[in-house]
Amino acid sequence: MDDLQDALQKLATDLEGTLEFDSLHRQIYATDASLYRELPTAVAFPKSETDVQRLIQFANKHHIGLIPRTAGTSLAGQVVGSGIVVDIGKHFRNIGPIDEKARTVVVQPGVVRDELNLKLKPLGLMFGPETSTSNRAMIGGMLGNNSCGSNSIVYGTMRDQTIEVTGFLSDGSQVTWGPTDAAGFNAKCEQPDLEGAIHQSIKELLSPEACSEIQKAFPKASIHRRNTGYALDALADCEVLEGDSVQGFNFSKLLAGSEGTLLFTTSIKLKLHPLPPAENGLLCVHFESVDEALRANAIAMQHPLFASELIDRLVIDGASRNLALRDNLGFIQGQPGAILILSLRGHHSDQVAELAKAIESDLRAAGLGYAWPLMTGDDIKKVWDVRKAGLGVVANVVGDRKPSTVIEDTAVTIEDLPNYISDVDRLLDEKYQCRCVYYAHAGSGEIHLRPVLNLKTAAGVKKFRDIARDVAALVKKYRGSLSGEHGDGRLRAEFLETMVGPVCYQMMRQVKTIFDPHGIFNPGKIVDAPPMDQALRSAGRPETLELETVLDFDSSQGIQRAAEMCSGSGDCRKSALIGGTMCPSYMATGNEKDSTRARANVLREALASAANSPTPVSGNPLVSEVVREAMDLCLSCKGCKKECPSNVDVGKMKAEFQQAWQDQHGVSRRTKIIASIDRMNRMASKVPRLANFLMGNGLTGGMFKRFAGFATARSMPTIAKQSFEKWFAAHQSHANAGRLGKVHFFADEFTNFNDPQTPIAAVEVLERLGWEVLLLPHLQSGRAMISKGLLRDAKQIAAKNVRLLDGKVTADCPLVGVEPSAILTFRDEYPDLLSGADKEAAKRLGASCLTFEEFLASALEDDKIDSSGFDSQQKTVRLHGHCHEKALIGLVPSIRVLSLPENYRVRIIASGCCGMAGSFGYEAEHYEVSMQIGELVLFPVVRDEPVESLIAATGVSCRHQILDGTQRVALHPARILRDALV
Repeated sequence: MDDLQDALQKLATDLEGTLEFDSLHRQIYATDASLYRELPTAVAFPKSETDVQRLIQFANKHHIGLIPRTAGTSLAGQVVGSGIVVDIGKHFRNIGPIDEKARTVVVQPGVVRDELNLKLKPLGLMFGPETSTSNRAMIGGMLGNNSCGSNSIVYGTMRDQTIEVTGFLSDGSQVTWGPTDAAGFNAKCEQPDLEGAIHQSIKELLSPEACSEIQKAFPKASIHRRNTGYALDALADCEVLEGDSVQGFNFSKLLAGSEGTLLFTTSIKLKLHPLPPAENGLLCVHFESVDEALRANAIAMQHPLFASELIDRLVIDGASRNLALRDNLGFIQGQPGAILILSLRGHHSDQVAELAKAIESDLRAAGLGYAWPLMTGDDIKKVWDVRKAGLGVVANVVGDRKPSTVIEDTAVTIEDLPNYISDVDRLLDEKYQCRCVYYAHAGSGEIHLRPVLNLKTAAGVKKFRDIARDVAALVKKYRGSLSGEHGDGRLRAEFLETMVGPVCYQMMRQVKTIFDPHGIFNPGKIVDAPPMDQALRSAGRPETLELETVLDFDSSQGIQRAAEMCSGSGDCRKSALIGGTMCPSYMATGNEKDSTRARANVLREALASAANSPTPVSGNPLVSEVVREAMDLCLSCKGCKKECPSNVDVGKMKAEFQQAWQDQHGVSRRTKIIASIDRMNRMASKVPRLANFLMGNGLTGGMFKRFAGFATARSMPTIAKQSFEKWFAAHQSHANAGRLGKVHFFADEFTNFNDPQTPIAAVEVLERLGWEVLLLPHLQSGRAMISKGLLRDAKQIAAKNVRLLDGKVTADCPLVGVEPSAILTFRDEYPDLLSGADKEAAKRLGASCLTFEEFLASALEDDKIDSSGFDSQQKTVRLHGHCHEKALIGLVPSIRVLSLPENYRVRIIASGCCGMAGSFGYEAEHYEVSMQIGELVLFPVVRDEPVESLIAATGVSCRHQILDGTQRVALHPARILRDALV
């Protein structure tokens, strides 16, 4: 082992990219989106083809496997193993050249499918296959798994869309393989190298007798989703090898679905298609049961559909638990057992409507379905978001019993599908007394099946294996494919010999030996795999740690189970091009270690290891350098709380980690300064000119920043001459105040001293519109303490505020605030900080704590206010929302309120986190990343906006970041509305 470590050290210095073999990287690359876990020896990030060759040479010399990986969203354990995981997706992300006339494009394996289509769309072209993970899935992984997705009935699989592949063979030689004629194939056979040996051996292997056996043993050819081991059937069916002649041979058909076991791919040439007809509609047919939906599917498929997708009751229930998806369920009518989502396209809307009517008529005639809503426009994305989140939302189940990926990828013909699913249902019910989730590709004969199992128990693991074996037998009965699009990996590989018979399985083993005689490419996948129930995430670690925490994790049955909610689906790996908030640091760095998934993996590892340690673990297992490094770039933006389909709240877990760390190591000077921001501002407000002079000049200001650990390039907030509280005590209420009722106002610790013009504007708007504004005695929100992990201090603040305000703040007289991070703390963190009667009081109080925008939007909804009080000037408002606002309430209230002036045009800036995130952007070591995050979307949009446009930002830290990054002044909506009053 020491020799290997020395060799790895030497390899790291030889690579243009990087090689990591620390505990952090090994842990976060030990899993993918599957149920498997195995610590790799190292993780490589090659930057060049030379790096790939060096890695292959190293693997041959040291007899170690190379595991190619892109986004890590595989469900069968394809990128889990003990060798060197090679993250080819980090740097190999180039697109081009694009040939518009031939409709082709050459891409590197790290290109994200949806990002490719963003580049192709202006050319009127698209790449067809669309997985549910398409906003982060990379082309290399799609090739490895022969992915397809919802629209495969139109665009087929990756195998159908791949023209040519370039990569390295197991001896380090580079090849490019595409369509080959007889002369070219035979010339290759004569080459005195590995490429020549491969051609000659494949020619000998695929004899007429062998092809006949393949055609009999492999799944029905009418099932276009078939990934049964190596695609010998694709070669036998589509290419003719007779004597010395060969017609249209293409090795890329074999490489698609080979899971990186035959070739290390570095470039892929793809077919492109014209954009589909512009008019789009989703006919969402409701059924009482899955069986009824599948029988209807065969009828619907007689029409020209682009997709036929199924979701069942459990998927709908999972979406209803997800903060980002629950508002997307408006298309649901009644309590359906299943819904078929039928994608219809046409050149005009009448064509779509006519097709929908024809399908509805046929289904009514067959007595199938009870509701047929046709969704168009913006509602289409809402429906697809629910369907695409299927993997994550079905995993959004509290506890140890979870829907498990074990038989989720079987495919049969659509004619066989109802009977096959009925057989599976009966098997699970009668033999295993097991519930199952059903969703996905009904139009392709593939329903993702997720039996609910507890894999922390020996009985659950046994059932896991037994179900896989029995369902494999059912699939063979229907001559189906055990894998439709997710691949064999280490989950299904064990059953391949059963599926195709010993003769064809030995052919597959020969193929592996021909291509990779030393077994260095992704060993243990497809052929010669270990038992499918080995190396599971919970293997040997059945115990769950009951760790005492400051925050309440009862809703997830403890902090360990909160981390285990992460399914590994990788939704947190979206780039800024795709949009959303989660995860801002990943968007900036592109590093897996900075993703929500990585942080959850590290937390799970720490807690599960402690729970199952053979010897008692001293201290809090959260307190480790590995956890600290993983959490370092978490901005606690709460994007994951909403956008993660499993609602994995890493910000909450980070706060708990910070408290544990500080309990053991003490509280740093900077943390003390940040946490005491309210007290410091109050002191400075007594001498605002002096405070601003000391903080604003380069000498004393720079000294303070260095003393506090702040970035010297960051400007510091100024102290206002008069705080909001002082202004409020002296101001005279407007004559309209009280006409519509009363509201309490929350003077938060940030705007009170640093930006009083914002709460002043809010009070003036509220009074002019008709509310009397009251200011109850209260403390700061405690937001700064929570953000720095001083949870016990924040708990005291929360308890005092709840006791001061409970009973006074009500639904009729709510507490309104202008700083989202402060006022929403009452709703989000206070109930988790408190217990007993205080917790119940916090819940009551939180229900009546509203942002300024929420309160006015509600009044607008109730027809209490309208546009009559505002001017009619035409203005454009570009809105950037605070992360906590976006995560907890959304931007609709802000949009509605900013649209009160009738000629104000409000346009959202499609940015995620601004990058400031409270104190994060001030901290010296985080400043650069903070500004990188701002440069992703926010800063460029603001800079390009005409000077006459108004820039709106609801968060005080967001406004500060925009000023530092663009020198543009952003205003809170309250100030924009105050200035628009007439």
